[in-house]
Order: sequence, then structure tokens, then C-alpha cells
Amino acid sequence: MTNIFENRQPVADKLLAFGFTQHQSTFTYTAPLVSGLNITVMVVGTQVNATVLDPETGDPYTLYRNAGNTGAFVAQVRAAYTDCLQKIADACFTPATQSVFTQEQTTAVLAAVAKQYGDDPEFLWQKFPGNAVLRRPDTHKWYAAILKVQPVKLGLTGDAEVEVLDLRADPEELTQLVDNKLYFPGYHMNKKHWYTIVLDGQVATAELLTRLAASYALAK
Repeated sequence: MTNIFENRQPVADKLLAFGFTQHQSTFTYTAPLVSGLNITVMVVGTQVNATVLDPETGDPYTLYRNAGNTGAFVAQVRAAYTDCLQKIADACFTPATQSVFTQEQTTAVLAAVAKQYGDDPEFLWQKFPGNAVLRRPDTHKWYAAILKVQPVKLGLTGDAEVEVLDLRADPEELTQLVDNKLYFPGYHMNKKHWYTIVLDGQVATAELLTRLAASYALAK
């Protein structure tokens, strides 16, 4: 269970939509798991606790927790337990941005976006958990992407991944802007309409936010 919810944070509205009930800061979900057993999942803050119970006696069923216990029924419970928690994680949790993105400038940009537009990053790719997009709610078009890439992909040196910001721009502007020093061709994007900035402070955050606002306007 630890791995399923690691680096994820719950979204209250999504928990309620899934079927959780809320009492103060605790969200609780109970449902049948397999024949004769229920599962109860409690979410408090970012902590998740799940228990398998016999609904008639209220006694916990714990054999599935020990990998050394085998048998068809134990395996069935173990699989159903994992499947239930995975569905909850996928439907009700989002990656915790503070654990995904580590650069100070990335954090500053996301905080400014949340304040200005009320938007949170969307993590769309399970294979690339460090990549996210920002989308206009009215047009559903992306106006930015924050990605983790190897420097060599941008023609830079170094072994450690860097966090980058992809933004929209008019094609005419891009021909003047891209210099492969501070402004790079759009990584994983249409290079006629997108460009990339490394979030390492070389481009001032104020400049980033001005350019992000322009990108937002282009995503109409």
C-alpha cells in the first residue's frame, strides 16, 4: 500500500465523488471486497489506512498481509485489496508537486499559476511521472508544460536531470527568441509554436511569468 500512495496527495472532491464520506478531516470508504469480507479505507491528510474486515463479526482479516501465506482465497483477497487501493489512488489522488519538482523556480512558477489562474498541474503520463501540463479550463488547451529532461536533449552538458518549462509563442517571435542558450526549441512539442526554458534561475522568474501569461493568451 505504501508504494501505491507514495508521493501522492488526496483531492477531497474526488474522494467524495468516489464514495468516501467525510467527518471533519477524515474520509472513510467501505465496500465489499470479496465474498464475506469488506474493505474500509481511511484518509487523513496524506495518510492512508486500509483494513479488511468480516462485516458480521467486525474482526480484521490479516492473512493477506503476510507474503508467506498462500492459498487461493488469500491470493484472491490480496489481489482485490491491491486493485481497490490502486483504483482509489488513480481516481482520487494526484502527485504531490513538492515531491515531484525540486527546483525553487519551478515551485515559484507553480505557486504563481495557482494564484493567478487557479490551475494545478496535470500529470497525464504514468510512464513519465515527472512531467505535467497546465491547461486553460475554458479552451482545454495547454499553455505550459513542466518536464524533467536530460541536459543533452537540449544540447547542454551535465548528467543530472533538469526541470524545464515549455511555452507557446508566435512563429515569428520564435525565430528571434530561440538562441539555444536561454531559450531552446520546444522539447517534445511542435517547434514552430513552442519553446523551452530551463528552470534554473538564468531567466528571471518575473520574465518567466510574463512569458507564461503570453502563452496563456495564445491557448485561447
